[in-house]
Amino acid sequence: MLNRYIRAIAGTFVIMSVLLGMFVNPNWFWFTLFVGANLLQSSITKWCLMETILIKLGVRD
Repeated sequence: MLNRYIRAIAGTFVIMSVLLGMFVNPNWFWFTLFVGANLLQSSITKWCLMETILIKLGVRD
């Protein structure tokens, strides 16, 4: 369940930032880069900030 939330949030962030980068300001692409870098970092270290935040909000695996 927790992984589903993380994937949904990351996917939403990527879609939103690409659309904002295309139609509002290209600087939003930096946010897309940040999300991708965070996903890569979490795959290497097995630690994800969004997972920590969701657990503190009461979401259980």
